[in-house]
Amino acid sequence: MNFIYDLWDDFISLLFPRLCYACGNHLLRNEKLICTACYIQIPRTNYHLEDDNPVAQLFWGRCRIEKAAAFSFYNRGSRIRNLIHCLKYKGIKEIGDELGRIYGLILKNSGFTEGIDLIIPVPLHPSKKRIRGFNQSDSISKGISVVTGLPVDTTSLARISVSGTQTKRSRYERWTNVEGIFSTTDTEIIRGKHILLVDDVITTGSTIESCASELLKTEGVRVSVAALAFAVI
Repeated sequence: MNFIYDLWDDFISLLFPRLCYACGNHLLRNEKLICTACYIQIPRTNYHLEDDNPVAQLFWGRCRIEKAAAFSFYNRGSRIRNLIHCLKYKGIKEIGDELGRIYGLILKNSGFTEGIDLIIPVPLHPSKKRIRGFNQSDSISKGISVVTGLPVDTTSLARISVSGTQTKRSRYERWTNVEGIFSTTDTEIIRGKHILLVDDVITTGSTIESCASELLKTEGVRVSVAALAFAVI
């Protein structure tokens, strides 16, 4: 039966080639979404192993973040950038699930997720979510949840106003663009909890800061941060 399945899989692959979303090369039989070469060559930050890493430093003196990390570097032409572009703008939600599982396992094995109670994805405004069809941070959080066992909470934090794109804005403009645009909707669920706030890309940290500042208004809340990529500007 396995032989027949393999023949059928090869036949389907000839008609509908399966390509790596990071580099565009053909995937081998046992590869899924990302080829082995790209998986190996995606540069890891290993920030989850350093308390005072550059992502954590973004929030020093701005808001109280317990620990922060990012999986890879978001540079022009980088594999992780191609993957996130396909996730956000081509609607390939499975990429978020897969990268979430990959990074979630790294975070779990390193002890980064110890003491964390639940995952909250950075929310999209409902109007933007309707246009895109999904929230990419939800997909990433789902993948992290699968390997860590941590529950995902998509209701306790909401985006209450639409912000313009952060692209090409200065650091100060990015901060003012997202100031006060998030609100907690159910403080009882998050009270006293250590929350892992998840996003796709961190640049200046302004969006995460706005989310965390709102969450930290609830008694006993602690916030840590994980993202798929860190954009050095």
